[in-house]
Amino acid sequence: MKTLKPVIALAVVFAFGLTGLTFAEEEFEALFESRKHQAENGHELNYRLMSPEKVEDGQKYPLVLFLHGAGERGNDNAAQLVHVVEELASPEMRKRNPCFVLAPQCPEGQKWVEIDWSKPSSTMPEEPSKPLGATSEVIDSLLENLPVDPDRVYVCGLSMGGYGTWDCVQRWPDRFAAGIPICGGGDPAYAERFTNVPIWVFHGDADRAVPVKRSREMVSKLQELNGNVVYTEYPGVGHDSWTQTAQNRLTWDWLFAQSRP
Repeated sequence: MKTLKPVIALAVVFAFGLTGLTFAEEEFEALFESRKHQAENGHELNYRLMSPEKVEDGQKYPLVLFLHGAGERGNDNAAQLVHVVEELASPEMRKRNPCFVLAPQCPEGQKWVEIDWSKPSSTMPEEPSKPLGATSEVIDSLLENLPVDPDRVYVCGLSMGGYGTWDCVQRWPDRFAAGIPICGGGDPAYAERFTNVPIWVFHGDADRAVPVKRSREMVSKLQELNGNVVYTEYPGVGHDSWTQTAQNRLTWDWLFAQSRP
């Protein structure tokens, strides 16, 4: 196999961990306004939205789209907040990188990308899944109605949401300023579409739920095309490669430094 480069040292994950992440459940959930969206495709999307702590007149703010994993599917409009977004809601982070955070919830039995996970590879479907299509409409609405910076719209997701992250940048490369797919997979055939989109990929090499080859093949193809890609592979780590990724302050500093040309 072709050597993948560059690989970020595992040690940095622990050196720059975030602090101050203990929330009362009610206090944490209160930061994320509960909303619904009736999509043109007929799908009713539950989602949560966190706004910057203080919105200054004339100022525009980044928007982070977070796509959860398969285990957080449902209709409670709460389970999607279990992983990753707590880091973005920490007092330190809200001061360091004020932003909007969009956390939609995929219903049980549906997916961000309608593909067969049991297969070793996948082809990007012609149309987005109903939940992802509805999410795209919500982004359009937020861009129109809130002080969101259109040049700093980001997407991040884990596992099923990692697949969704790849699908987003493949499908809408002109929309996203950067992407962080964690233990997901995409379709290398579309890599040429988003070589200019900065991507930081994360995966554990002992992942038995989503084979690490799914990330490796995407990174390899982007490197072949001189794409803007960074890859971190955690040795000995299984499916949960998102916890240490989210707790690494460098992850977010890198993300918020990105802007569309």
